[in-house]
Amino acid sequence: METRVQLCYSRGVTRSESHRTMTPFDVQYKEAIRQILDEGIDIPNPWSGRVTRMVPGVTLRVDVGESFPLLTLRKIPLKLFIAEQVWYLMGENNPTWLQQFTKIWDDFLEDDGTVKAAYGHRWRHHFGRDQIESLVNHLTENPASRHAVVITWDPSQDGLGVDSKKNLPCPYSFTVNIAGGKLHLHNIIRSNDMMLGCPHDAAGFALLQCILAERLGVEPGIYTHSISNAHIYDDHFEAARELTKREHVHEPIALRVPSGSYGRAVTGDIQLVEELFASLNSQYKPLEPIKGMKITVNVY
Repeated sequence: METRVQLCYSRGVTRSESHRTMTPFDVQYKEAIRQILDEGIDIPNPWSGRVTRMVPGVTLRVDVGESFPLLTLRKIPLKLFIAEQVWYLMGENNPTWLQQFTKIWDDFLEDDGTVKAAYGHRWRHHFGRDQIESLVNHLTENPASRHAVVITWDPSQDGLGVDSKKNLPCPYSFTVNIAGGKLHLHNIIRSNDMMLGCPHDAAGFALLQCILAERLGVEPGIYTHSISNAHIYDDHFEAARELTKREHVHEPIALRVPSGSYGRAVTGDIQLVEELFASLNSQYKPLEPIKGMKITVNVY
């Protein structure tokens, strides 16, 4: 039986036209990095003892139907964000399933082996309501609704001095709207490590957008990535300067989402990770990695 796929690629941009330019995400991301380096405010971080350079209120906006937001100015690990997004949709706060692909969340484990602020668990269990399933059901019945809001941040225990956990949600809320036959997702991030976190988060939530669009029978549309505090750590300054010197023309990337991806993700289908990886990897021709960057943990 032939598998139906959803193509996250614009019919308005041809392959012959697109290969002559940088991707929309690369253009906006590179400008954001330049702006932080040149115009940012240096703030000492009392938790890490380091300095972050930040710009308030940065927004990246791409049409996922025209070009999937996958950074090509340096290579990023594709399978990491794919597996992580599947893990989110599973609703787990124990990273055992995810550890077969990445151990990125191990630094945030509590003594009981769970991640207290695991996004998917927050979405599906933490508030006593499955927000993701409710979103799907609500937009199926009311596609014009403006009520499709998913919350990750728990005001009863996150932030404002209540720092008892090893990790607090950075992407803390997203909204979904269906308009013009397309599903649009607006992701709101309180704090984004621009050199490592931002490209990873943008690709991951755009993947979520495509999975939700396929489930609801519409095309993916605009992905908006709004950051309250967009920052670069001082030990990433050299890497950031290297990135701003790079130019790279790349054809728009088209993510093919297999039919039934939502249900398969919820059940932790490992083969789905491999299929999504194969779709992206076959098109992904990035520049070489920028080595030496490490994730900073235990900072807020």
